Amino acid sequence: MGPTRKPNVCHRLSRRALGFFSRDAGVVQRTNLGILRVLVCQESTKFMNVWTTHSKSPIAYERGRIYFDNYRCCISSFIKGEMQANPSDYKSSLIALTAHNWLLRISATTGKVLEKIYLASYCKFRYLSWDTPQEVIAVKSAQNKGSALARQAGIQQPVLLYLAVFHVLPFSLIGILEISKKIFGSVTDATLSHGILIVMYSSGLVRLYSFQAITEQFMQQKLDLGCACRWGGTTGTVGEAPFGIPCNIKITDTPPLLFEVSSLENAFQIGGHPWHYIITPNKKTQKGVFHICALKDNSLAKNGIQEMECCSLESDWIYFHPDASGRIIHVGPNQVKVLKLNEVGNNSSQHQISEDFVILANRENKKENLPTITASGRVVKKSFNLLDDDPEQETFKIVDYEDELDLLSVVAVTQIDAEGKAHLDFHCNEYGTLLKSIPLAESWDVTYSHEVYFDRDLVLHIEQKPSRVYSCYVYQMVCDPGEEEETTNRGCEKE
Repeated sequence: MGPTRKPNVCHRLSRRALGFFSRDAGVVQRTNLGILRVLVCQESTKFMNVWTTHSKSPIAYERGRIYFDNYRCCISSFIKGEMQANPSDYKSSLIALTAHNWLLRISATTGKVLEKIYLASYCKFRYLSWDTPQEVIAVKSAQNKGSALARQAGIQQPVLLYLAVFHVLPFSLIGILEISKKIFGSVTDATLSHGILIVMYSSGLVRLYSFQAITEQFMQQKLDLGCACRWGGTTGTVGEAPFGIPCNIKITDTPPLLFEVSSLENAFQIGGHPWHYIITPNKKTQKGVFHICALKDNSLAKNGIQEMECCSLESDWIYFHPDASGRIIHVGPNQVKVLKLNEVGNNSSQHQISEDFVILANRENKKENLPTITASGRVVKKSFNLLDDDPEQETFKIVDYEDELDLLSVVAVTQIDAEGKAHLDFHCNEYGTLLKSIPLAESWDVTYSHEVYFDRDLVLHIEQKPSRVYSCYVYQMVCDPGEEEETTNRGCEKE
């Protein structure tokens, strides 16, 4: 999110009103965000389309900045002051992976390259992702399938892929891990998430291992960026070309297995309080059916089979709520269900799934009447229900969570002829109450790819049209100072 805003009303609050730690930055920020939430949701506040641009290259949005030309050009979307640097004087930055195996740390303010790290020459690194958000990143190589001649000769590659892992505060190397066929078998993919090594197979099997336990047991040598190193008879500087970073975590024996499960298309999520996981049974006929089970013993929660009753071309989707409440969000074309985990009675060992609240699309139960002429010439009208994601009915396309303002944002679209109209709705995260609806001025084509971001007082809509044409629409919050409104009571209320 962007920098802290300090409205003029803050100086009117006494130290007694703010509490003993009134000078604490966290208290001030929470106060400011509470004020901003009221301003965003009040009826007189409007969101105006203040800027539109088009590009032949991808457009991306990250933390208050809009990037063009594959991150080569940046425009700040915030007109407020910059957030103060923390005690470590660490500046906001981007981490980028180049096509030639360089990992760059780039200042998000100036675009200046702050650090350059050469990864390796023994593989091609392709993918960059967070292991633990804002703490640890993982850089994954392309899968090593060998040459066509080697495959024809039946020669199998011993190492399937590599994972390079780094701390980001400060930027430092943890190590490079190899995923070998000898240890893990015929792996289709592997990744790191929250300190867990996740290994996937074509059969739908998913296996979980502790990355910390692996590093403690199998790290051959601790390596530090910028330090001299002798490895395999060669001496060089770690992270500099051409030496790069040796693979210093080589698993020689099967590590302890934390957990394994079989799921359709390897789809697997962990969350909730206590820990539960969500899978789809590993059969094609089960697509759209979700099982919610306890991680400790694989037992199915009561009402743990969730299947949305809808007839649509696009699949519904489900995930653990990102607000760390342990709840689950299940999204279909015409409804958003927020589910919660509860103990069954007073039995802490058994849990059940129940609805917390449901957000429904604004639509009628329409039926189409088509005339049919029988052999005798009689006209008969037959009726049938439309698809739940029929474009002529309001359909949910995007659901997101704004963590700083504690709001659920929902994009709903209705397509009439060639003209599609969309609006962004803000709902209370606690009760689901509709607090604000923002119409988007531009037409919305349901066949295009869309991304919508809500960031404090800004809304951005990025659209990808055919032939790689990108458009970006920016909306700015505008308050009407001439309208007085009772805002203190416009909080979340259970309907």
